[in-house]
Formats: sequence, C-alpha cells, structure tokens
Amino acid sequence: MIDQTSPIEISQVIQLSVAPVFLLVGIAGFVNAFVARLGRVVDRRRHLAHLMHAPDARRRELTARELRILDDRARLVHWGMTLCITTAMLVCLTIVTVFLDFLFEMEHPRLVGAMFVLAMVSLITALGLFLREVFLAVESLTLSNREG
Repeated sequence: MIDQTSPIEISQVIQLSVAPVFLLVGIAGFVNAFVARLGRVVDRRRHLAHLMHAPDARRRELTARELRILDDRARLVHWGMTLCITTAMLVCLTIVTVFLDFLFEMEHPRLVGAMFVLAMVSLITALGLFLREVFLAVESLTLSNREG
C-alpha cells in the first residue's frame, strides 16, 4: 500500500502520468479546430439555404451539390470530435489506472497498454476524418468558385 511508498516513487509515478497530459492538450487543440470548422459549415449551410430558391437552375444545382458536401463535412466533423473526446477519455482512464495500479500495488500493464493503443487508434481515425473533411472543404471551394 501507499504507507510504505517513498516520495521519490510517488514523484516518478506523477512524472510518468504527466506525459499523457501533453497529449490531452493536443487533443483539445483538435477539438477546438473541429468546433471552428463545424461553425463554418453551419454558417455556409445557412447562407446556401437561401440560394436554393434562385431562379437560375444551374445555380440551384451547384448549391444542392455544395449542400451535400457540407452535410458530409458536418458528419465528418461530428465523428472527428467524438473520436477526439473518446481519445481524451481513454488517456484520462489510462492515467487513473496507472495511479491506481501504483497506489494499490496492482499490476495491469495489459489494461494500461490496451487503453493507450485504443486512444491512439481513436486519435489516428480522428485525424483521418479531419484530413477527409479538409479535402471536402477544398472540393466545396472549387464548386463555389464555379458559381461566381
């Protein structure tokens, strides 16, 4: 138990568990980026909704295509945010498990490793969704350039 633990051992566990905190800061940055991108998608969608009633058939067609892309982008951003938050939760659970293992002299290295691997898979998937959303944004940009 903790009664026989030296301050040096406790400080080492704290040092080991602080490293994932930097990962949490990076994840927070991605969540922030996803939120900003979602706001842009929503604003653009609202703007395009008014153009759906335009008399020009070609403009309505391009607007409808762009709206479909915006819907796809919103879906990707939603899943990206969900996965980033899932990653953050897994990192936090990993930190808690490391501390509990130390405090109660339990050994769950496979559990800690599995949670960290799951966190990385979740983060990699979120980054992939972010990249796909960026590609769709560029595609949407080329559509709006054709409109003008």
